[in-house]
Amino acid sequence: MKTDFIDIADHDAASLRAILNDAKSRKDARKGLPKGVPDADKPLEGRILAMIFDKQSTRTRISFDVGMRQLGGTTIMLTGSQMQLAREETIADTARVLSRYVDVVMIRLLDHEMVMDLAANCTAPVINGLTKLSHPCQVMADILTFEEKFGSIQGRTVAWSGDANNVCTSWIHAAAKLDFTLRVAAPPELQSRPALRDWVHKVGAKVEFGSDAEAAVEGADCVVSDAWVSMGDEDSTKRHNLLKPFQVNSKLMARANKDALFMHCLPAHRGEEVTDDVIDGPQSAVWDEAENRLHVQKSIMAWTLGAI
Repeated sequence: MKTDFIDIADHDAASLRAILNDAKSRKDARKGLPKGVPDADKPLEGRILAMIFDKQSTRTRISFDVGMRQLGGTTIMLTGSQMQLAREETIADTARVLSRYVDVVMIRLLDHEMVMDLAANCTAPVINGLTKLSHPCQVMADILTFEEKFGSIQGRTVAWSGDANNVCTSWIHAAAKLDFTLRVAAPPELQSRPALRDWVHKVGAKVEFGSDAEAAVEGADCVVSDAWVSMGDEDSTKRHNLLKPFQVNSKLMARANKDALFMHCLPAHRGEEVTDDVIDGPQSAVWDEAENRLHVQKSIMAWTLGAI
């Protein structure tokens, strides 16, 4: 039976912890090695990763490509316009063909249902590189980053300020699985979907929903934000007006714990969701997050293929 990595909510704490522990070990083992040198342990030697994108990508494309190479495998990069998807071949038929050629598929596609359809029809494991609904690889990297500084995230408090978007959804999933408190501060118009809030209640996750950024950040160990306008969003002027009170600046960060981290998945719109003094300041962990995408995704790929 194959193992996909579509959402953090799909997996138990032990599986997520195994991925995080493996990522930490692999990162530690690479200290001092040139970036182009493969890992000493190459569990995916001879394996092929197909990467599918429908939009521009920096971190996702590079981190998966480099990660697979470091694990001993090779990659194929594809875009929708380069494939028969552009000529209306179904995602299910595409999945059936890919299953005959490659060992694992990473897809970054806004349409979450299409990603689910790909996974349902592909015999190779499928990894969600980002959809409109969730961004699990990013949040796994964020948790690795948090734990590098503080140890286990269990029992800690993370605050989200801004649009309750796809990254926020994966933080909500992680809070439920890894037993930490998440406070979500978002405008009423940009709150999490009712179905997600119902899931939080059903599983008993320690997630608090509100619209007061200062209250959410008070005493938090980490403050997380994201761009106010992302790919696929409409009416940017309205969104900016709604989200102005949720900007992460030095005044808001001062309400968090003194050693709290600031996180952002990037790319950042400086002067909008975060000010320069915060993202470039001593509490910022954004570059560590970006690096840790590489390490976590290596372990996610290895895990889906049964190599850890």
